[in-house]
Amino acid sequence: MTDATINTVTISKADIPSGGMKSYKQEDDSIILITRDDDEFRAFDGKCPHAGADLGNGLRCGNRVVCPWHHATFDSRDGTLLEPIATKGLTQYELIHDGDNLTVDTSAQVTGQVENNKLTDTHTIIVGGGGAGFMTADQLRQGGYGGKITLISKDDKAPYNRPLLSKAFLAGKMDEDKLLLGGADWASNNNIELRLNQTVSEVLLNEATVVIEDDDGNSERQTADFLVVATGAKPSLPPITGAEIDGVYTLRSMSDAKLIKAASHDQRVVIIGTGFIGMETASALAQAGTTASITVIGQGSRVMGSIVSETVSNALIKLHEEKGVNFVFDATVNEITKVDRQVDKDGDNQTFSNVGGVTLANGEHIDADIVILGTGVSPRTEILSEVNDPDGVQVDTHLQLRDGVYALGDIAKATNQMGRMRIEHWRVALQHGMVTAAAILNDDSVDSLEARIPFFWTMQYGKSLRYSGHAETPDHNILLGTPDTHDYIEYYFDDEGEDTRASAASTLGRDKELVAFSELLRRGHAPTRAQLNAGLDIIEQAHVLSR
Repeated sequence: MTDATINTVTISKADIPSGGMKSYKQEDDSIILITRDDDEFRAFDGKCPHAGADLGNGLRCGNRVVCPWHHATFDSRDGTLLEPIATKGLTQYELIHDGDNLTVDTSAQVTGQVENNKLTDTHTIIVGGGGAGFMTADQLRQGGYGGKITLISKDDKAPYNRPLLSKAFLAGKMDEDKLLLGGADWASNNNIELRLNQTVSEVLLNEATVVIEDDDGNSERQTADFLVVATGAKPSLPPITGAEIDGVYTLRSMSDAKLIKAASHDQRVVIIGTGFIGMETASALAQAGTTASITVIGQGSRVMGSIVSETVSNALIKLHEEKGVNFVFDATVNEITKVDRQVDKDGDNQTFSNVGGVTLANGEHIDADIVILGTGVSPRTEILSEVNDPDGVQVDTHLQLRDGVYALGDIAKATNQMGRMRIEHWRVALQHGMVTAAAILNDDSVDSLEARIPFFWTMQYGKSLRYSGHAETPDHNILLGTPDTHDYIEYYFDDEGEDTRASAASTLGRDKELVAFSELLRRGHAPTRAQLNAGLDIIEQAHVLSR
């Protein structure tokens, strides 16, 4: 029960087994999470600070409390953030023992104030205002870094949540200010010098020095004690004739999303690409309900074909078609055609060219007013060209490239639990920021990349498909459940061997099972094909191995 006057909640100790946890939803929509280890109880805010999921619906594995939605992970003993996608830990409340009951006082928070007194005479320069750059700066301050932090970004916005651009923002369900990471005053509150609309044109690695240029062409040099390069990725433009015409868009930044929102009203939209960006953009625009039509063109025969099986792909296609989206598969776009229009401007008759449609390799023409390219991205590694790899920058497990110089996020080819790879996922970028900040602070309590696994999700029409791990192909799979009813989990393997362990899994609607799989994968105990075929209880297995 809750006493609204004194902000207390009384809970029976017997409700919670040792090694377990339980959440209690309150009348004001708040949630209290209790964890127990023998006779040691702890109370936390039970809503995940990322998106508000009830952590009690997640999984506790050892001292790890894992969010069911996006796998943010917290320490069950003090609420410390162990794994993003959240960017901060849980608020902890004081507990009073009263015989067989506990009283939680939500007005009395257990605070461990961190003093920013570490490395006070040093300067950290961060190049890039995306997830990796933001997380590095934020975790440095949360970890007690007291030196100067300068974050340089080409963007005109403070760091924001990029994954939501092709989801809630484009759908008209979230305002721009809600996307800002850490809130509108994050930089000033954390004493971070935020330099927007500025470009780093050169990095002198051996000197940890950057050359910075602003929009007016002015340049300066700055040298750092710690240099973090997180320049992200840029859209890959396919070799299609007419890709430069007005009305052809890519979606990577806030300004891109705003342009698409404004330009798509009452227009015939063609999206080229059936990966994440293409499918999320189609979903968001369909939900916004402002376009005249939406057609998605794919080179292959299914959507997200490198990620999920044909059965899951077909379920996603059906979901889109029910919302009015049209598909053209096994098609190559040869040309984006243009139409000319005459505009009288101050008495001067001027000709402007706009998109008229797309022409396919088989000669078919599809009318369009705007075209959106969802054809992948490539790492922005130009300023690190002297150490450039065709697929990213080789770094160690702490993201270090040189002594005191780090490369992370979309540009980094780093070793995680699954091997060395470059991954363009938001959670991975945030992981990189956590690991880099810990390396700068020499904090060995934070796991290196080798102890972490990739995770991502895509949101389409309110349905969240989540994927954990990494598989080269979805074709060696075990599918449990029914994708058409949005209730399945699918496991992926490198081959058809019975003793081969799953290297990845995706799900719609079976979040706790995916959390369990992720924890087993992280610990090197992913289930084998034989175990899954024999009906392994993966949630119980995760509990057993975590005790």
